[in-house]
Amino acid sequence: MSWAGPDDVYLSTSLASYLDKKLLVLLRDGRKLMGTLCSFDQFANAVLESACDRVIVGDLYCDIPLGLYVIRGENVVLIGELDLEREELPPHMTRVSVAEIRRAQKAEREASDLKGTMRKRMEFLDLD
Repeated sequence: MSWAGPDDVYLSTSLASYLDKKLLVLLRDGRKLMGTLCSFDQFANAVLESACDRVIVGDLYCDIPLGLYVIRGENVVLIGELDLEREELPPHMTRVSVAEIRRAQKAEREASDLKGTMRKRMEFLDLD
């Protein structure tokens, strides 16, 4: 049986104010999940209802449906309530399909890999 310290009580109390509200949860791996908080525990493990993974690449975005989703508390970086009255994204953002966002992710990864490869090849120049 584990003992919850005083700090854990404050964390769970603050999460209680988010119950049944639409949240944005930023994870350690950089993913951004949105959904309605329906449950949590003293370790900040959380359950989101109607969850989706918001993927953004440049000016493109896609909300990939996940359904009921369990998040391990140690992976949470930030939790914030979404304002349902405001527009979620700037007007220049374009919603695309899952297939299109995956292609954009792949292109972005390949460009990043190429940049890293070029940097390694140029290290010997020591331009500093």
